[in-house]
This record gives sequence, C-alpha cells and structure tokens, in this order.
Amino acid sequence: MKETIETQPKKSRRGKTDKTVYYVIEAAMIAALYVVLTMIANMLNLAYGEMQFRISEVLCILPVFTPAAIPGLTIGCVLSNIISPMGWMDMVFGSAATLLAAVCTWALRRITIKGLPILSFLPPILFNAVIVGAELTILFKSPFLMNALWVGLGEAGVLFVLGIPFFYAIRASGLFSRILPFHGERQAAVETEYGEALETEE
Repeated sequence: MKETIETQPKKSRRGKTDKTVYYVIEAAMIAALYVVLTMIANMLNLAYGEMQFRISEVLCILPVFTPAAIPGLTIGCVLSNIISPMGWMDMVFGSAATLLAAVCTWALRRITIKGLPILSFLPPILFNAVIVGAELTILFKSPFLMNALWVGLGEAGVLFVLGIPFFYAIRASGLFSRILPFHGERQAAVETEYGEALETEE
C-alpha cells in the first residue's frame, strides 16, 4: 500500500510535466511555421502594408484544435513583425490583434454550422481590420475605413479561401494527435463534437 501511495503523486506530476512539455513544443512549432509562412508572403510583397495576403494567417484557425496555438500564433506574429515596415507599432499592436483574435477563436470553437466553427473564422478578420487598419492610418495618414477594409478583405480571403479547406484537412488527418500523444483524447473529442453537430443539423 505504501508503494502505491508513494508512486501515484510521482505519476501525476510526470503526466502534468509531459503535457506541459508537449504544450510548449506545440506552441513553438506553430510559432515557427507562422514565421516561415510570413517570410514567404513577404518575398511576394504580401505580408505587410495596406494590401495584405499573409498566408500565415491561415494558422489562425488552429486555436479551434488546441489552446497552444494562442501563444504560438502570438509569438510567431511578434517575431514576424520584427522586420515590419511599421516597426515597433506592428510588433506591439499587430501582435496584440493576433492574441485577441486567437483567444476569441478558441472561445467560439464550439459554435458550429454543419460541423464548421464558422464564428471562429471571424475574430482574426475583425481584430486585424480594426487594429492594423488603425496602425496604417496613424503611420501613413491614410483613411481608416479604407485601410480597415483592405486589411479585412485580405484576412477574409486567407481564412475563407485557404482556412476552411485547412480546417477540414486538419480535422480529417488527426494531425495533432499523431504528432503529440496527449492530443489523442482531445482530438477525438473535437471530431466527435463536430460529427454530432453535423448529424444533428442534417
């Protein structure tokens, strides 16, 4: 009995440590991927400025699958914005927009239409349109509504044109549960949740 009592806390602590390690690894992977995709968009002159089509923003749907995407996206955005022509303002406020959007995306993940968490696609569009649009207005003295419109349209294009297929691909592949073991139960829960929602609405 003594051995059992003594080993149980150790197992519990080890389990928590493993989850923390996996969480950090996952966030780091997302941050790195965000930076790489932003650099690719930058080479095409699409990552910064009034007209943006930052393909890394397709990752903004990942909080639906994992809360680790919240710090991952935020850190990735901070690192990507180091070379932004908008300087420190984009590092601070652009990254804040990503953080707020990621939190709201995660919070809205359970609201689905035919299995698609459609409301989770909206926060990145709205926060970036308003905050980045305001940045552009302050720095370049251009009309806010025009800036917000262009940024919002670019963000919407990425999320709806690329993001929806990306969401279905991630959900179908069970990618997170394959890479990180502790995601198995959570991924199964996500798939069950969306599957039940789809069956109910059909």
